[in-house]
Amino acid sequence: MSLAALLGPALLGLGSGLALIVAIGAQNAFVLRQGLRRQFVGTVVALCTVSDLILIAASVAGTSLLEQVAPWLMSALRWAGAAFLLGYGLLAARRALRPAGGLVAAGAAPPGRGRVALTALALTWLNPHVYVDTVLVMGSLANAQGEQLRWWFAAGAMTASALWFGALGWGATRLQRFFAAPVSWRVLDGALAVLMLVLGLELALGT
Repeated sequence: MSLAALLGPALLGLGSGLALIVAIGAQNAFVLRQGLRRQFVGTVVALCTVSDLILIAASVAGTSLLEQVAPWLMSALRWAGAAFLLGYGLLAARRALRPAGGLVAAGAAPPGRGRVALTALALTWLNPHVYVDTVLVMGSLANAQGEQLRWWFAAGAMTASALWFGALGWGATRLQRFFAAPVSWRVLDGALAVLMLVLGLELALGT
């Protein structure tokens, strides 16, 4: 198999991973806030990244097993994932057309490395959106690439997580200006909308 054939799924995984993780939520806002405060940034970035790697690997392996023992369930998961992606894309398009403003990374950070670490873990593992994004959507998209290429897709998605959390944590000072500008979010949400709608249609059509 050629290198180009292997890089295709990896790049798709990278783009899909970034599209799913970039949306600002509680976890990302916490990582950004810790970066702005320069408090236990390495701990937070490492915990969030490793957690994502575990979830992505488990989703790829788990959906592959389900495909063998319960193909009807995989079909249902594929349609559910497609519906989620299409809905996510429409919401991103709505945000691009009617922006609500930039992100303000405010609020007091929990004192002490232990409490910061527990907060980072809770925002990752107790967040239901993580399981929808990572386990349902990423697992379905990965296994749609086929047995030989699904782990290349997963490698791209894992790279996206590491890059994003690292950028949020250690590049927070510069990123704050970007997040504070509503026009930047309009461009970002517009790009996310296109990518998510395309991925949703791809998953629904089984291509």
